Amino acid sequence: MTKLTKFLGVLALLSITVSCKTKETEAVKTQPNIIVVITDDQGYGDMAHNGNTIIKTPAMDKFATEGLSLSNYHVGTTCAPTRAGLLTGRNCNRNGVWHTIMGASMLNREEITIADVFQDNGYKTGMFGKWHLGDNHPFVPEERGFDEAFYHGGGGVGQTPDHWNNDYFDDTYLRNGKPEKVEGYCTDVWFNEAIKFIEDKKDNPFLCYLSLNAPHSPFNVPQEYYDLYKDEESLIETQKRFYGMITNIDDNFSALLNKLDELKIADNTIVIFTTDNGTSNGYHVDKETGEVHGYNAGMRGTKASEYEGGHRVPFIIRWPNGNIEGGKSLSDLVAHVDMLPTLTSLAGIDFTSEKIIDGTDVSEYLLGNSNIKERYLVTDTQRISWPEKGKNSCVMQGDWRLIKGNELYNLAEDPGQTNNIAEDHPERVAAMNAFYETWWASVIKETKYSTIDLGVDEVEVITCHDARTIDFYPPWNQRMIRLGAPMKPAPFFVNFVEAGNYTFKLRRWPAESGVSLGAEIPDEIPATETTDPRVRGKALAFKKAFVKIGDKEVSIDVNNATQSADLKLVVPQGKTELLAWFELESGELTNAFYINVEKSVVN
Repeated sequence: MTKLTKFLGVLALLSITVSCKTKETEAVKTQPNIIVVITDDQGYGDMAHNGNTIIKTPAMDKFATEGLSLSNYHVGTTCAPTRAGLLTGRNCNRNGVWHTIMGASMLNREEITIADVFQDNGYKTGMFGKWHLGDNHPFVPEERGFDEAFYHGGGGVGQTPDHWNNDYFDDTYLRNGKPEKVEGYCTDVWFNEAIKFIEDKKDNPFLCYLSLNAPHSPFNVPQEYYDLYKDEESLIETQKRFYGMITNIDDNFSALLNKLDELKIADNTIVIFTTDNGTSNGYHVDKETGEVHGYNAGMRGTKASEYEGGHRVPFIIRWPNGNIEGGKSLSDLVAHVDMLPTLTSLAGIDFTSEKIIDGTDVSEYLLGNSNIKERYLVTDTQRISWPEKGKNSCVMQGDWRLIKGNELYNLAEDPGQTNNIAEDHPERVAAMNAFYETWWASVIKETKYSTIDLGVDEVEVITCHDARTIDFYPPWNQRMIRLGAPMKPAPFFVNFVEAGNYTFKLRRWPAESGVSLGAEIPDEIPATETTDPRVRGKALAFKKAFVKIGDKEVSIDVNNATQSADLKLVVPQGKTELLAWFELESGELTNAFYINVEKSVVN
């Protein structure tokens, strides 16, 4: 073989290699970016284009003319269950998130999220806003597939796990787990952070999960947005703020869409706008007068209801390059659990779950190539310590709804669900109940509590928000913490990842407050027309502090002038229950509201 022949052979090989690399690069670049915007407690009727004549949502309305709307799209009836289902494709009762508190809002460690899948397939991933799927290891977003995460604690700004005194304005949030003080209104902050992420990742395919806490309570809103509705006599006062929060979201959504145009990536970006459950404050009926305030699109029920108004929510998707027809509305039955299989399909990602998936790939339906096959779906409202069969259940089939196993409605004829026709259709009731029986048997086999990992970091914090209470709600927000009602002691399910000497610092107030155990917090702030009040922090007098891990229990006398009662224990590696509580001077017992866990590992 001559040198020339060898040279030409090498050149050809290099050409083929470069060609393959170029095609791979082009394939990566042609994968769509994905942005999911999900709001909190905004119902189907809380948008102008769905018939609300008062609310101002011009960006959402215009987006609906550019994208495809799903008019029969369903979620869980509360926030954390919906987010867990959207991220995993699995019903909340399977994945550990059937509640918003009580230790049942932590996404089981074995679950695979949409961020995991896209991250493993070369996407840059970011989440901004409300996580609400666990505040400790291994549940935090940076451990669930997100490269970048900027978020508040708990299920809302101002809830117990959130940074002390956060109130929507100029707060301290967590960037990949590290506290960071910011300026501005929370919704503005989340959108600005998402836009920075998009600008930085624009040359790569990215997944941006923009998960908002607004318009969830407290209904704190900038003055200019309240002023848009302050003279609207048909709304109650909190609704004026609630609507203002939604219009603020709308303005931010407009800025986001404009940024995509500016960056010239709008055509190949899938943008989804949706919400997590029915309205919490957009619709009120006065019990005494029957007077209606707000709008609910003719549906029965609101947030947490098994009726249509609790779980049928807006869903709009736009993707110009994907030939999703703009301005169109589709009415086949679709749900949040469909998003993982559908978005992976649209992105050309081969995804097969090792677990049972409740959702299905509806990409061909969105693209106009087929209808969805006849299917059943289930949503329910548990909000208790362990799921109960049949509790507040809704079985869906097309326009049919079977509520709690014995109420049947045909939405095509009765959209307000006023006429129970179960007796007229016994065969349909039997078939829908049979599906539920099979579905429940499958679900309950997978249902389990999540366990918090301790000993991962040198210092960790667990809060009463996640204690395993049975017959009562723990103090899940900072207002309740301030009010200081004693909480019956309840365990945490934990896993010590390393054996060692551990110090447990039991607190009345969180460490960042700097307040001693027995002190009150007198900085009461009155309500304004745009914000809720901040109540006085009640003083409690403590006598003894206790920690019990497994069968080991220690106690100490409490010095109320210190910020914590510190107890030490040698803890073996492994799963166990942790109890941490106080005895008050009155003799009453109360769970510790905050517990700092510090480790010194045994070599």
